[in-house]
Amino acid sequence: MNYRLLSKVGGLLLLLLSVAMFICLDFAYFTAERGLGSSGVQPFGISTAITLIGGVILLLLGRKSGLVVLRKEGIAIVGLGWMMCGVFGALPYLFGQPRLGIAEAFFESISGFTTTGATVIVDLDQYPRSILLWRSLTQWLGGLGILVLFVALLSTLGVGSKALFRHESSAKSGEGLQSSIHDVAARLWQIYVLLSALCCAGLYVLGMSFYDALTHTFAAISTGGFSPRNESVAAYGNVWIELWLVLFMACGGVNFMLYAWILRRRWERWAKEEETRFYLWTLGIITVVICLDIWYMGKYASIGAAFRVSLFQVVSIMTTTGFVTANFDTWPPFSKLLLVIIMFVGGCAGSTAGGIKVSRWLLFVKIIRAEIIAAFRPTQVISLHLNGNLVTDSLKSQTVFFVALAGFFVLAGSALMSFLEPTLSILSSVTAVVASLFNVGPGLEAVGPAHNYAELSPGTLVFLSFLMVLGRLEFFAVLVLFVPSLWRKY
Repeated sequence: MNYRLLSKVGGLLLLLLSVAMFICLDFAYFTAERGLGSSGVQPFGISTAITLIGGVILLLLGRKSGLVVLRKEGIAIVGLGWMMCGVFGALPYLFGQPRLGIAEAFFESISGFTTTGATVIVDLDQYPRSILLWRSLTQWLGGLGILVLFVALLSTLGVGSKALFRHESSAKSGEGLQSSIHDVAARLWQIYVLLSALCCAGLYVLGMSFYDALTHTFAAISTGGFSPRNESVAAYGNVWIELWLVLFMACGGVNFMLYAWILRRRWERWAKEEETRFYLWTLGIITVVICLDIWYMGKYASIGAAFRVSLFQVVSIMTTTGFVTANFDTWPPFSKLLLVIIMFVGGCAGSTAGGIKVSRWLLFVKIIRAEIIAAFRPTQVISLHLNGNLVTDSLKSQTVFFVALAGFFVLAGSALMSFLEPTLSILSSVTAVVASLFNVGPGLEAVGPAHNYAELSPGTLVFLSFLMVLGRLEFFAVLVLFVPSLWRKY
């Protein structure tokens, strides 16, 4: 392991993070000059200075190394980089007023960067607008992946850039685009910024202030879910705002490479795109089923009102955004069960959404079907295809292993959660783990949409923060950090 190189890249990452903090510092000065409540100048001034100094120190420690990242360092940078962003991203919460504790600030920061959207803040109205902007900005940076932005900005990273790209769950294969990883990363960020601009403009036209439009855009397109309002999107009571957010949450759950193919007029790609079609059909079917269930059970007076809330909640939960317009914890058990199921499903591979991902479930079902056929036709050769591509035996094994590993972490995490929080119900413990591991945000009962994670102990918050990073990086980029051979020097 080239530790000097890790130090240099970590320093550059902190410099990038300090730029994001400086933007919020500038906004804090803006709000102070206009008397728009508590400014947050001091916490962001201190946080920006510490992050900048930390970045400079790491750069100096790694000054004798080059900037060509090999695969081994690339994998380490992904896991360490996200944890480092979580630590330094917590600084504004530590120095701000009201002040969060260390575990709470780390939880809030990690929840932002991983686009989970779970929070320990009870009353958002007590916090400066600059702090709330920082919450949303961390989600926007983490949505497509701050390390993908890093790859887009630096063209000299070498072969390790592929490892950075591959282990970011929001940046998958560049299949079909004969371009360098640097060019693909840059194109994805261009699409990300364009979608963000469209979403923000639409929300502003529909009646939000520019500040509210910007913060909700950061949370919607990244499928993060942080809102500057205590009532989340329900505070506006505007059906057109809800529909606009539904559109862009759904867009965030689509593979961003599909947008790149469409922009290159690769229309034939859509004909092969099983995953996105299944994703859209699932959103539609689950919405209709829940709509009929909550209407039939008398939760809403009209089927139109039932459809409105079910559409928003289904898209918000399946894309793992976490915005709420209704307390779905009061819905019938069948509807709540469907919501928990789509937490596991998530969005498409290469999207900003969490979950196990639609493509893995599609392939998992195909593998099961093939194994059932092989039970009575053992000599038949069965070839599996996904999105028009032949599925290799290696990919089959990885898919089955990933689904099994996800199940293991849910079971083990729920057991540990019950041990750490013995007063919580089983449903609260399980959904807290699922919502954290799959970056959803709200769970059920004690961690449901009408509550948050503020009542949990510091140890539990650190544990859930680890689950957020584990799920966001899809297990392996975190688990590999615990393999001793990774850290051996060349």
